[in-house]
Amino acid sequence: MSAFKDGKPTEDETKILRIRITLTSCNLKSLEKVCADLIKGAKNESQYEPKVKGPVRMPTKTLRITTRKTPCGEGSKTWDKFQLRIHKRVIDLQGLGGHP
Repeated sequence: MSAFKDGKPTEDETKILRIRITLTSCNLKSLEKVCADLIKGAKNESQYEPKVKGPVRMPTKTLRITTRKTPCGEGSKTWDKFQLRIHKRVIDLQGLGGHP
């Protein structure tokens, strides 16, 4: 016996598609722009009717390096401080998948 009724899959046969997109960047403006573009594109999709959750802002990682200014070690004790911030966003997409 077929699981199809009138050529359409039954409720048991429809699968839920889950996609998690993780984006990381040092440039916050470009990261937010890409997130907005992804969400806009997902909401325009009509075939799978996705539900969008996000962007979820994850904690920013800050990498710090403190180093001496002078290469030889002589002179006054002056220091340079450098830091790199890594921003992270998570977007969850959930939609109904069917047979082609």
